[in-house]
Amino acid sequence: MHLKRTFSISVTVWTTAPQKHCTKCKHFTIMFHRKAALSFFNFCLHHALDGPHSLFLSPGSKMSPKIKAGSVVEMQGDEMTRVIWELIKEKLIFPYLELDLHSYDLGMENRDATDDKVTVEAAEAVRRYNVGIKCATITPDEKRVEEFKLKQMWRSPNGTIRNILGGTVFREAIICKNIPRLVPGWVKPIIIGRHAHGDQYKATDFVVPGPGKVEMIYTPTSGEQVKFVVHEFEGTGGVALGMYNTDKSIRDFAHSSFQMALSKVCPLYLSTKNTILKKYDGRFKDIFQEIYEKEYHTQFEAKGIWYEHRLIDDMVAQAMKSEGGFIWACKNYDGDVQSDSVAQGYGSLGMMTSVLICPDGRTVESEAAHGTVTRHYRQHQQGKETSTNPIASIFAWTRGLLHRAKLDNNAELRVFAEALEAVCIETIEAGFMTKDLAICIKGMPNTTRADYLNTFEFLDKLADNLKVKLTSKL
Repeated sequence: MHLKRTFSISVTVWTTAPQKHCTKCKHFTIMFHRKAALSFFNFCLHHALDGPHSLFLSPGSKMSPKIKAGSVVEMQGDEMTRVIWELIKEKLIFPYLELDLHSYDLGMENRDATDDKVTVEAAEAVRRYNVGIKCATITPDEKRVEEFKLKQMWRSPNGTIRNILGGTVFREAIICKNIPRLVPGWVKPIIIGRHAHGDQYKATDFVVPGPGKVEMIYTPTSGEQVKFVVHEFEGTGGVALGMYNTDKSIRDFAHSSFQMALSKVCPLYLSTKNTILKKYDGRFKDIFQEIYEKEYHTQFEAKGIWYEHRLIDDMVAQAMKSEGGFIWACKNYDGDVQSDSVAQGYGSLGMMTSVLICPDGRTVESEAAHGTVTRHYRQHQQGKETSTNPIASIFAWTRGLLHRAKLDNNAELRVFAEALEAVCIETIEAGFMTKDLAICIKGMPNTTRADYLNTFEFLDKLADNLKVKLTSKL
């Protein structure tokens, strides 16, 4: 005789409004045949997502499936951010998500061991899977070359990845109500759009050892060479640099900037120094203006927003005295500098999102918009207590996961990522934070140990609050 196996599940469907039971569903436990139970589970899941509902399984349930989150490329990093990165995965990501995770070790030692090929492979994987999530990494200088005994002074991994993928890096402050702004007038967000290709980040630079002439030569595929004298050096020489950009990359930068302005319904400013770099920066100005007039002017007018070019020094001054509320398109180096300046103006360098949006519109790489926190890592190595802010690293995960959810139309994953972001902000606004944020509120002289949590305590608090948020409707 064939016996049909049965098991028990307990399902609750609640509205997202607190303390309100769904009028369409009831909380009950019932015996189902396995096939019927799975059909019922799927029915309830679809019902939960068809309107302002969320579905949860009770703690005693025999079914506790993780959310299937799809393919993600993870790039591991260096020092204290690498320590935090592993804890974020352990406490906030892996307990809830079933990921098809493609991991690449971009730690300094592995980049050196692979002659930096691992960075190129990671970028190609991001292009293939459309979502990359990157930890902060070391860009070596002379001291780092000596510290790690590197084969050479490898280029910035961020620069390498961006040059392969193209696109624009958009950076925006993560705002908490209780974190005071260093620029009080910034009551609206300023979104920095950083051109993520070429310029200093793909430049050739060298030390000129002594007297001589430095020239640039352009050799066309057909036609005669064109030669430019850069400088005739005397005495002990000096330094020289050659850098470039392409019309295609500048056009992609322009389109992504205009599209971001339309999506956010904010005016767009491009800043250059075209009065000095008449050809180089002038090319950016001319291409932006051409594309705006041909393709975006009417759309901007319809939304009541505008596009304007400004000199970089004038734009910096205008930004400081503005109330915010605009997109600021910057060349590569300018965006690198101004994104940190803007983040600090809103309260903290550790409170900023950074997302590379590629020209295909499908590929995104999110990262923590700060360094590897070397000073804290040295303390950690010595067994000393640290209080390192993980928020930007967590938001690197959530922004990447949100894009994965958008590509796959995965409502469960979207709800999870939004919940994790909300938990981060709510926890800080409830008074639980790392030392850097406590100092923002109370000032360095007035901050005591009781005002903040250490690195591990804060991550544990976030993990506890996330668990409560995801199960509080039971």
